[in-house]
Amino acid sequence: MKRGNIGLAMGLLIAVGAALTLPSCGHSQKLVSMQITPTSFTFLFPDTSATEQYTAVATYIHPPATKDVTAQATWAVDDGVVTINGGLVSPANTTGCGGGTISATMPEGTGGSSNITRGYATVTVDNPAILQCPGGGTVATLSVGVTGTGLVTSTPAGISCPATCIASYDVGASVLLTESGGTFVAWTNCTSQTPTSSSCTVTIPAGGAAVIANFN
Repeated sequence: MKRGNIGLAMGLLIAVGAALTLPSCGHSQKLVSMQITPTSFTFLFPDTSATEQYTAVATYIHPPATKDVTAQATWAVDDGVVTINGGLVSPANTTGCGGGTISATMPEGTGGSSNITRGYATVTVDNPAILQCPGGGTVATLSVGVTGTGLVTSTPAGISCPATCIASYDVGASVLLTESGGTFVAWTNCTSQTPTSSSCTVTIPAGGAAVIANFN
């Protein structure tokens, strides 16, 4: 084989070897999209001691790949009612309510860290008994006070005062309170009743209701 042909063959082999050592298409792996799951979650008051783990999955090209990047992503939330650490979310307090947008951020790859890709999800802390909360006004509290000696029960069940004097009902529901076990005098703050009747009807308003049963 002539020297020129040998040199050409060697050159081609070197070029092919170099190409095989490069990533696909000759570029660095590039992040093109990110998906966060679950896409939304609600902490329901008063059970706000729970936590929820969000997961970030990234899709790459050059070469194509799908990876769990939960531990590598930078997580943030734009509402102070929750905290987030490595995708693990918990309520910041048990009295506030609101909603926030969660984001997970990763460098894109090609082009440097200034080019970033984000995924988004939402989180809510909800107290249905508070009108200002996202789901507020659907449930409200009925409280019953007893003066003297006697018993007040409710239909639907929930109140059996003086043992259990607070219960939650759907806003707009009609709750029948019935007294027993003492010398009854009168009701205070019923929606409708005969003053000395043994029963009292309460239509639950959005802000809740407080009724007093007076016994001797």
